[in-house]
Amino acid sequence: MSRISHNVFLRSARHYGLAALVASATLTPAARAQQPFHILQPLSAHPVQLYDSLAKRRVWYVPNELAFVRWGRLPDRAAKPIITVPSGSDVTFDVISHEGVLEDQGRDPVRFFARYGVPRSEVLNDATAVAASSIPHDFVHDGPHVISPPVAVAGAQPGDILRVDIVALTPRVPYGMTSIRHGKGALPQEFPETPPPAPGASAQRPDLYHSVFVFVPITQTAHGWMGIEHTRAGDVHIPLHPFLGTMGVAPDSATPPNSVPPSTYGGNLDIKDLTVGSTLYLPVQVPGALFYVSDSHFNEGNGEVDLTAIEGSLRATVRLTLIKKGSAGAPMHGHLTWPVAETPRYWIPIGLDPDLNVAMRNATTEGVRLLVDRYGMTPTEAYAYLSIGADFNVSEVVDITKGVHGLIDKRELPAAHSGVRSTAQSSAVSPK
Repeated sequence: MSRISHNVFLRSARHYGLAALVASATLTPAARAQQPFHILQPLSAHPVQLYDSLAKRRVWYVPNELAFVRWGRLPDRAAKPIITVPSGSDVTFDVISHEGVLEDQGRDPVRFFARYGVPRSEVLNDATAVAASSIPHDFVHDGPHVISPPVAVAGAQPGDILRVDIVALTPRVPYGMTSIRHGKGALPQEFPETPPPAPGASAQRPDLYHSVFVFVPITQTAHGWMGIEHTRAGDVHIPLHPFLGTMGVAPDSATPPNSVPPSTYGGNLDIKDLTVGSTLYLPVQVPGALFYVSDSHFNEGNGEVDLTAIEGSLRATVRLTLIKKGSAGAPMHGHLTWPVAETPRYWIPIGLDPDLNVAMRNATTEGVRLLVDRYGMTPTEAYAYLSIGADFNVSEVVDITKGVHGLIDKRELPAAHSGVRSTAQSSAVSPK
């Protein structure tokens, strides 16, 4: 049974993309830049059902209820969902960035962010609650990520596909952080340029880790939201491109997997193209699917070379739609064994492996399969097209399992077979 306690109305102009656009449509760019930033503290301590009067849709809100939050470990097959929702439901998560709550930052986000001039009123209450909680977390052996409570989708069974549409992503706070830690990143021998961790490094003595933190405030300008890195050469302005680094379903595992490496169940994919308007397809591995999110980013460069992006907390709304195994029109004819994604413009085949060369090969293989299964190309034709028409990017090289993703431009493909976005819905399980 769902643990939704009551209905409330969501009227904030921030969060839902349409609401934010409508609210700001009458303002000039300069006037928009002067609008105050509203800190998005938790809406409720327990799951509630919201009503978006603009979109005329009900939304399930999932807070970070500590009994369901995991830290550095993903849900396994025995995990209990915080709620069960029908297929086609919109679900809003308040995602907590791990930056500010970790042991090398003292597990005290109020004190940590005060070093950068952040007042207590701009520190998230759910982040301070997680940092002060007894949720198990081992800084050395666990991942850093604060994993949202898992959400079950009614009727989902192994072999099905969970379609995840990214509806809205809104920064909860006006700042982010990128961090450089010893033994991590693409250049672990060169960075950080500080001594290695000293004996006694702990949450009580975070200074002994000798990690390096780069504070990145964000601000709204006439050209949109920007992150600002203060450098010796001057300020660098980075346009915000928010996305969820981690989206996944629970693996069929008896123990909770580490949150760092991505796998067949999705997880820490770190694909920056999965922003608002994109769709991720995940192969369901356990009953209910048990969908979760984490590792929210304000922006990231492909590769994520220093270990982290602009890590920052987001309020994220996704639409969870169940596609039954073997459904016509679904990716791979409804027999999905590997994550695949799409945007309005691109198909995104995904390759993963600890060896970057193998990850590239896997992404190429998935691209060939997609073109053969979806568009009827021969394998040779598909392989040739990927070489002359597609781009392959390194998603990340810092998550143990490395990621490569392709961008296959739908505009170049036969118009009669222009993708699954309009047809997958007909094979999906709709809400009652």
